[in-house]
Amino acid sequence: MPMFKEDGILGIEVRLDGCILDVDREVKDGIFSGIVAGNCNYVGGEKLDLKKMIEELNLVEVPSVFICPISLEPMQDPVTLCTGQTYEQSNILKWFSLGHYTCPTTMQELWDDTLTSNKTLLHLIHIWFSQKYVQMRKRSEDAYGRASELLVSLKTVKGQLRIMALKELRGVVVRHCLGRKAVVEEGGVALLSSFLGPFTSYGVGCEVVSILVNLDLDCESKRELMQPAKMSSIVDLLNEGSVETKGNCARLIETLIEENDFIASSHSLLAALMRLVRDKRHRFPGLRLLKLVCTSEKARVLIVSIGAIPQLVELIPALNPESVELALFVLDALSSVPEGRRALKDCSGTIPNVVKLLMIVSENCTEYALSILWCVCKVSPEECSPVAVEAGLAAKLLLVIQSCCSPALKQRASELLKLCSLNYSDTTFISKCKLTRTMR
Repeated sequence: MPMFKEDGILGIEVRLDGCILDVDREVKDGIFSGIVAGNCNYVGGEKLDLKKMIEELNLVEVPSVFICPISLEPMQDPVTLCTGQTYEQSNILKWFSLGHYTCPTTMQELWDDTLTSNKTLLHLIHIWFSQKYVQMRKRSEDAYGRASELLVSLKTVKGQLRIMALKELRGVVVRHCLGRKAVVEEGGVALLSSFLGPFTSYGVGCEVVSILVNLDLDCESKRELMQPAKMSSIVDLLNEGSVETKGNCARLIETLIEENDFIASSHSLLAALMRLVRDKRHRFPGLRLLKLVCTSEKARVLIVSIGAIPQLVELIPALNPESVELALFVLDALSSVPEGRRALKDCSGTIPNVVKLLMIVSENCTEYALSILWCVCKVSPEECSPVAVEAGLAAKLLLVIQSCCSPALKQRASELLKLCSLNYSDTTFISKCKLTRTMR
């Protein structure tokens, strides 16, 4: 069992990683530059907790001397081995518990298992993070005030000045949580929403949406944004905006979709979503939005009416696994309405493209694919079943039945296999079930 002992404050030198850390030199080099002498344990009467500071700062760049070589995270309880290497105590104890009695960095066998608490290094870590934390708090407090000032000015400025003010507000909101808090508490959401409408300029609309997607919107704010004129403005940006703007519009619409049936029944929005799906850069968020919209039966009928099914079926071979699952979910949802089933049957690519996905991507994909094929074959068994069998469905269904899929999936596969066999003699159908046919 490792032994523990504490070091004293060693003055200006700390032994780490086999070398001497000269604090005077590091101050000159910038690691500790700007640290003001005094009590760094409190800010505004609040005691500074090292763990909290590390989590809230979430810094990308931290001096390497503060990083545990095992976890590559800042140390909160550094201890030093006999080899001179320093580690986070919990990490090195876990290393020992795995039966390793070597130094993880040098792989030297330990001649002494004593762990020395490195209080000097801990003190320096605390000082460095305290300085960064105080600076962040000061910037955040300034951000709240600046956001409030910008909201006031936005009530009066117009044209290019309004766009410049919105750009600055976006920067404040993106970088500071107190900036976001100021916009919400000072009535900024209603003000920003008022800028969206039939006469919204492209520049103003882009900036407003980029701010709104970074805010926590309450129900009242969402209802305000879901007014037809405002939604129309957002849809226009979704159609014509830059890559970034389209992404922001998709995120904003996603937060609004569940709040009101207007969105689900908006022809212009659904048409815009299909354009998004056809664009490789926005295909995944577009499919995610379609999935959410499909919860409304009214929307499903409307989606079918704008010709979404042939477009989605045609895209299937080019989609990645995540997007395939979303596309199949949407097609399965659309197959729940009569118009969707007819459109799936009439699309020549439905059966061959969907059959290929059975037992390929995931169990969810197999479930959606079986459901789609069942609906299509039920619409016209005499016409669709032979096409499905020739596409290799029979052999794929046998694979599903013999696999580790859920009992419900196996049952659906058995029912579909029985349906497909009705148009064949036993001998002919058995020949169609050979896996080698499917593999070819």
